[in-house]
Amino acid sequence: MKAMLFAAGLGSRLAPFTNDHPKALAMVNGKTLLERNILYLQQFGIKEVIVNVHHFADQIIAAIAANNGWGSTITISDETAEVLETGGGLKKAAWYFANEPFFVVMNVDILTDLDVNAMIAAHMQTKPLATLAVTQRTTSRYFLFDSNGLLCGWRNTQTGQEKPADLATSCANYSQLTQWAFSGIHVIDSAVFSKMEQTGKFSMVDVYLHLMQTNAINKFDHSKGKLIDVGKPESIAQAAAIFS
Repeated sequence: MKAMLFAAGLGSRLAPFTNDHPKALAMVNGKTLLERNILYLQQFGIKEVIVNVHHFADQIIAAIAANNGWGSTITISDETAEVLETGGGLKKAAWYFANEPFFVVMNVDILTDLDVNAMIAAHMQTKPLATLAVTQRTTSRYFLFDSNGLLCGWRNTQTGQEKPADLATSCANYSQLTQWAFSGIHVIDSAVFSKMEQTGKFSMVDVYLHLMQTNAINKFDHSKGKLIDVGKPESIAQAAAIFS
């Protein structure tokens, strides 16, 4: 089993730390987010990880080298020329997963106690194109799922925008769709690479919203567990209180 950690983002919400460092190296109780998630994946037997880099890429590469990958074999996907967002970043790393039937992807700034093995088991049971970790928490952007747990759309509650734009009229069960906040963790079938039509810089959200029309994309609810997006300076202290 292999995984990818998205670590190329600018992390602008985490300024001023990210004015001089990548968000992946933000510290929580003496350990960087990168180290924590490398060790987190190891709990589930995942010791081969590709990490995409852009913002202060040299610092991430140096930290990995200085710590011998914290016991994992880490490969770098270099996006220093241009940050490709989640979809473009994953597509650039497609070669890494050539012999994998499926793999795990997560954002480096997410800390959680989600049971990845349970999520993988759920994915293997129904074999969708992707399984997305979600919770019932308050945010402004949501994936919308039907009563069978299948992805049907996306909504921004601040602006009222929905995707697809005609969701309210095209979805027969529109009134029954439920909002779920995405946790930034995916289990993805490698077939996704042959189905991606986008090129360059693009988001996995748009990939899923396009492919859901012809492929099953499921949710995995871990609302009862711990989760924090370490995206702002104040969330460092919050994370430190939750994760030792």
